[in-house]
Amino acid sequence: MAFPYMEAVVGFMILMYFFETYLDLRQHTAYKLPTLPKTLEGVISQEKFEKSRAYSLDKSRFHFVHEFVSILMDSAILLFGILPWFWKKSGEFLVLAGLNVENEILHTLAFLAGVMIWSQITDLPFSLYSTFVIEARHGFNKQTLWLFFWDIIKGIFLSVVIGPPIVAAIIVIVQKGGPYLAIYLWGFMFVLSLVMMTLYPVLIAPLFNKFTPLPDGDLRQKIEKLASSLKFPLKKLFVVDGSTRSSHSNAYMYGFFKNKRIVLYDTLIQQCKTEEVVAVIAHELGHWKLNHTMYSFIAVQILTFLQFGGYTLVRNSSDLFRSFGFDTQPVLIGLIIFQHTVIPLQHLVSFALNLVSRSFEFQADAFAKNLGYASELRGGLVKLQEENLSAMNTDPWYSAYHYSHPPLVERLAAIDKSDKKAD
Repeated sequence: MAFPYMEAVVGFMILMYFFETYLDLRQHTAYKLPTLPKTLEGVISQEKFEKSRAYSLDKSRFHFVHEFVSILMDSAILLFGILPWFWKKSGEFLVLAGLNVENEILHTLAFLAGVMIWSQITDLPFSLYSTFVIEARHGFNKQTLWLFFWDIIKGIFLSVVIGPPIVAAIIVIVQKGGPYLAIYLWGFMFVLSLVMMTLYPVLIAPLFNKFTPLPDGDLRQKIEKLASSLKFPLKKLFVVDGSTRSSHSNAYMYGFFKNKRIVLYDTLIQQCKTEEVVAVIAHELGHWKLNHTMYSFIAVQILTFLQFGGYTLVRNSSDLFRSFGFDTQPVLIGLIIFQHTVIPLQHLVSFALNLVSRSFEFQADAFAKNLGYASELRGGLVKLQEENLSAMNTDPWYSAYHYSHPPLVERLAAIDKSDKKAD
C-alpha cells in the first residue's frame, strides 16, 4: 500500500497551524499588556506606546482571520484535488485555444496563469483591508486606490514578462538534466539570482518607486566619510520616496564587489536626526564588514542545492504524484509537491536561520557601537520603534520562533551591557 503523502502533508500543515496559532495567542496576550517593559520606561512615550499597542492588536486580530482562511483554503485545495483539476482544465483551455496540449511548457504556463489569477482574486480582499483599513487607521497608508491597483498591474506585467522564460528553462533542464540534474538546477538558480540582484534595483524597483541621489549636505558627507573610513566601495547614495505608499521607514544596501549602493527611505531622514541615520547606516555597514551578507547568500545556495538534490530523489515517484491526484508527472507539479512534502524541514531551517539572523543583528549593533555610535544607534532604534509603532512587549516563545531581528528591549540591553563593560 502506497504511503499517504498528501494526507500526511495536510496533517502536518494543520498541526503547524495550531502550533503557530498558540504562539500568536501568546503574542496577542503580550500586546494587551497595559504597561511598557521596564527597560523602555522613560524611553518610549506613553502616547507612542498606546498607539503601538492599538496597531499591534489590530494587526494581530487581522492575522488570526487571514491565517484561518488560508489554512482552510490550502487544505481544501489539496484534499479536494483542486491542483489536478486545475491542471486538467488548463489543458482543456489550450485545446480550445488551438495550442498543443502535449507541450509541457505551454501547459505549465496556462496552469500558472490560472493559479496567478486565482491567487490575485483570493488575496485582494485581505490586501485591501490591510492597506486601506488597518494601515490607514494608524496613519501609515499614503497610497491611493489607483496607486494600489497600478502596483498590482505592474507586478502582473513583470510576472508575464519574466516568468515564462524561467519556467521554460527549468522544465528543459529537468527533462534533459540526467544524473547531474541537481547541479544544473542549482547553477541556473545561482545565475538567475545574480542577474535578478543586478537588474532589480536598476530596472524593476524604479517601476514602483522614485530613486534620487541624496542631496549634498551634512548627512551625505557623514555617510561618505563613514563608508570611506571602512573602505566600503560606495558608488551611489539614493533616497527613495517610500512616503508615497507608507510612512514606515527603512534603509538598505545592495550591489556586487566594488559597486555598492546605499538607499535611505525619505521617511527615515524625516523621522531621525542626522547622527541617528548615520548610526543606522553604521549598523548596515557592520553587516557588510562582518560578511553577514555573504554568509547568508552562501547558506541560501547550500539550502537550494540540497532542496534540488532532494527533488531529484523523488521526481520520478509515481506514488507521490498519485497521492496528490495526478496520473501524469509534470515538472512544475513535481516541484510544487516536493515543496509541500519538505514543509517540516522548511520550518526547522527557517527557525535556524532566524537564530543566526538575530545573532548577526547583535554583532552589527556592536560594530556600530565600537565605531562610537552607541547613543546615536540607541536613539535611532528607539525612534524607528516609535515611528513604525512596532510591538513594545514581545512573548519570548513567539519572538524566538518568528523574529529575524531581536526585540528592541534585547538590543538596547546588549548595547547598554557593552557600554558598562567599556566603563
